[in-house]
Amino acid sequence: MYALIFDENDPNRPMKEVLSVHKSRETAEKALKQRMKRLGKRVWECHARIVWTEQRVRPKDLVSPTDFSTWRPGEKIPVGERYTDSD
Repeated sequence: MYALIFDENDPNRPMKEVLSVHKSRETAEKALKQRMKRLGKRVWECHARIVWTEQRVRPKDLVSPTDFSTWRPGEKIPVGERYTDSD
């Protein structure tokens, strides 16, 4: 399942709170856009991202980095997401 998690990129806080759970990446992306609109912030300012997890999770649950990945196994990864932005 896809989850929208709160991720402030702090290595001292590895556990991430689940904000919402979704059956598809598309619905997770809609939820992220709604969050951005509600907060009046851009995606990198919202400290939220979409991940894939095999675990059954609910909003407010905490997940560790070993419990999720950015992409579902076998999911087509957009070309722009395959390479890092740095040299």
